[in-house]
Amino acid sequence: MNLRLKFPADTSSLAGMRHESREFLIGVGVPEMDAELMVLALDEACTNIIRYAYGGPTQRGIRLNIQRLRRGIRCTLRDYGASCDPSKIRSRDLTDFRPGGLGVRILHSAFDQVLYESKPRGTQLTLVKTLGRSSGSHAASAAPVGQSSR
Repeated sequence: MNLRLKFPADTSSLAGMRHESREFLIGVGVPEMDAELMVLALDEACTNIIRYAYGGPTQRGIRLNIQRLRRGIRCTLRDYGASCDPSKIRSRDLTDFRPGGLGVRILHSAFDQVLYESKPRGTQLTLVKTLGRSSGSHAASAAPVGQSSR
């Protein structure tokens, strides 16, 4: 099974993305707690696309494809804004108490694999979750360089 969405890079579009993604994930058998964390991570990734790839809200598109694999879920987010440099994407230290900056940790808590690919136009983010694995088992681990969130 597959869910394909295309929506404007505007935070007002994210509620619909969250709803459709949640319904799809739960519908294909993802446990509700895992589905909620995955949806939160997708929302964080989309917010970063809006902020960093497009420089703010725009009618330019974000594409989301969610696939049910035999043993898990693969989510692919594609933007056509400014490409990111995966080597510069880092999570901030949890002892640094201030708002924001936790998207990388959320992505790695929700998904087992996080891979950014710079494209000639934009970036493709691939997120993979193996089902049957306990949630958050790798949440405290540091993200490998080049495989994290914006």
